[in-house]
Amino acid sequence: MRSTKLITARVPPETKAKFQALAESYCLNESCFMRSLIDRAVDVVREPGAEPLRTIQDESRAERLYVRLYPDDRLLLAERAASRGMPAATYLAVLARSHLRNLAPLPETERQAFERGVAELSAIGRNLNQIARHLNQGGVLAGPRREDLALFIKICTAALGHLKATLKANKKSWEAGYESTDR
Repeated sequence: MRSTKLITARVPPETKAKFQALAESYCLNESCFMRSLIDRAVDVVREPGAEPLRTIQDESRAERLYVRLYPDDRLLLAERAASRGMPAATYLAVLARSHLRNLAPLPETERQAFERGVAELSAIGRNLNQIARHLNQGGVLAGPRREDLALFIKICTAALGHLKATLKANKKSWEAGYESTDR
């Protein structure tokens, strides 16, 4: 179903941060989480004396899924989850969701590292754009100063370091544990 109307609300920054954290705890973005809350509120018609509404937590407990694992698989799951800095159940839920929805999940720390890299590369792009704009307007540029080049190199090196470290950690976390060939 395609949404055709927009509902907006202004809230204090603290409320937005709490709402964002709550949405993330359900593995949803803010928009999807808000849409589910609105759908529940609109779909429920409470009559006088009706039972109280079930909360999202009540529903999530009802939707809990239990999985049996072989002991060695459980150990491998715990090792891989720990290497990604996640609880084993969360790691398993992320794996299932990514497989079912064909997503490529990243843990929060890795996502933040990529965001830092993108921000730093964006800063370089803005600086280069300013130089190009100046030149296009007929300005004279003797060339970037030594300090400018040093800053560009520093930013590029930092961005490259962040991205490489994130990719290395991501690869290592998927390889953590051991493989057994006796099955």
